[in-house]
Amino acid sequence: MIRPHDLLAAVADGVDPGPFALVRREGADHLELFTGTVRAVDRLADVPLPDGPAGPRTLALVPYRQVTERGFACVDDGTPLECLQIAGHARLPLADVVAALPDAPVATADAGFDIADAEYADTVARVLAEEIGRGEGANFVVHRTMRATVQGSPLVAALAALRRLLLRERGAYWTFVVHTDTRILVGASPERHVSVDDGLVMMNPISGTFRHGGTADTASLLRFLTDPKEVDELYMVLDEELKMMATVAERGGQVVGPYLKEMSHLAHTEYLLAGQSCLDVRDVLRETMFAPTVTGSPMENACRVIARHERTGRRYYAGVLALLGRDDAGRQTLDAPILIRTAEISPGGELRVPVGATLVRHSTPEGEVAETHAKAAGVLAALGLRPDAPDLGPGPAPRLADDPQVRAALAARNAPLARFWLDQRPPGAVALPGLAGRRALIVDGEDTFTGMLAHQLRALGLAVEVAPWHRPAGDDAYDLVVAGPGPGDPRAVDQPKMAALRGLLARRLAAGAPTLAVCLGHQLLAGLLGLRLHRRDAPYQGLQRDVGVFGTSRRVGFYSTFTAVADADRVASAYGPVELARDPVDHAVHALRGPGFAGVQFHPESVLSRDGLAVLADLLGHLLSVPPGRSPAVARARG
Repeated sequence: MIRPHDLLAAVADGVDPGPFALVRREGADHLELFTGTVRAVDRLADVPLPDGPAGPRTLALVPYRQVTERGFACVDDGTPLECLQIAGHARLPLADVVAALPDAPVATADAGFDIADAEYADTVARVLAEEIGRGEGANFVVHRTMRATVQGSPLVAALAALRRLLLRERGAYWTFVVHTDTRILVGASPERHVSVDDGLVMMNPISGTFRHGGTADTASLLRFLTDPKEVDELYMVLDEELKMMATVAERGGQVVGPYLKEMSHLAHTEYLLAGQSCLDVRDVLRETMFAPTVTGSPMENACRVIARHERTGRRYYAGVLALLGRDDAGRQTLDAPILIRTAEISPGGELRVPVGATLVRHSTPEGEVAETHAKAAGVLAALGLRPDAPDLGPGPAPRLADDPQVRAALAARNAPLARFWLDQRPPGAVALPGLAGRRALIVDGEDTFTGMLAHQLRALGLAVEVAPWHRPAGDDAYDLVVAGPGPGDPRAVDQPKMAALRGLLARRLAAGAPTLAVCLGHQLLAGLLGLRLHRRDAPYQGLQRDVGVFGTSRRVGFYSTFTAVADADRVASAYGPVELARDPVDHAVHALRGPGFAGVQFHPESVLSRDGLAVLADLLGHLLSVPPGRSPAVARARG
């Protein structure tokens, strides 16, 4: 094992000491030094996590291409999943590390983005029109890469950049350099993707970018905190990470926050999600590939959209560093920041700094171009490619979040959200009488909102299973079948997914079997009932509205581009009379119900659906003839 001071002396002189990593975690007064050997593995399940005393075992560099483990699309660039198998671990005081690291400017040549500003703006416009505008999803992240050539030793350059990041950047979750002999990663990532400690899974969705360049005033920050585009963007990634928590945590995730993540050149808003899990941490990693803040939603289709519009692979951008280990009781631990605000340097000096912007229905091409420049500013400044943020002097930097107006603006963001995800939920707290022992099947249309929907239905008292649309279980064995949400045009009835879901709904309608349809399922159900389907002029992606649902005003969240429309509140169908909840202006059908079936265009399970649980309780009463709920929580939601 290399002794810490020998290693720092060697790297300061530009001598290659072999594989190592230096990591400062958020708020720590020290860095951790990991040394060992590196090997590549094919799958996350192959990442080594041997038994033994407490401590870190492996630091894995997980590339974006690992999404293929989940069957998702990508431009496969062959970037390896490398594992630093940790043989040595030491803690080094921050001041000692800063003193030992090289204090010299980084010299580069031939710097420039691989995609020019104008071309990137054209891509943004195309994604807004062709993907979000056509119902393929709510938000997508498209990246571009700053490229340059490092002059001199790549390792010395990376360590000099690390020194500047330690001194100049603030608010990072991890500040790090990782050297594997085949590549160097150096960065200051603001975002925890996922961590596991004592069975508690935590995720930190971060979104919204307030560009301040080191100087900010309260008035401009308050305008940012109330900007609809920024608010919606955070809500959408919150929903998407709640979908992931619904998969890996026994009872889904509880939402805490929001907070302000303050960095040297910009600030973000963030939430914390927490939930208990008994999964192997490698399975947690696999089921959460990758964060919606760097991909989009719904996740599977976001990967398809990225593959359509990005002409190169992402390498490690949007992947994670994953530190796996064991605690004093032998339990597995995990800490995994997202690989953003990170430079990759090859042994030959090729430098890459990838960065992406989150595209939502409010986005403008020029705004997203500016966002990529702002997000790259911190690491580019450390590499000498951008000016540093102003030096605020010694001592802690003043916190924008300490202003009472800022705290109030952050707290106000939770007012319209669903308390189901914000409050602790003791088992049985919202269960409805009459549902015990009854079973529901949710058929997933390629949107893992179905995981959140499953948690809500279980909380109401049902036993729930989820199956993909192409491998549905026999639906006759269930008391209720839910045709779930997903991307795509419901009018494309010959498309395999649409045909399969229409076939399922037609069988249920013919049999008079209780059926609930959500979003895409609702659109397909409406089509079978004879209603006209229409593509909205402006998509309802991540939109929260108050709508009338069978005589009661409900605040709910939409993720849709298509809708059914009708000219009357009641229509006849081959399956009996249908009651419609329509928009009074454009006649869009927000909900429908008839003998044994019901559908909603919105997502009752979304964090945007403040009244979603009450809507579900009422629909279950209609479909399964359960008496009105006596649960105080449901009563409050109904009230």
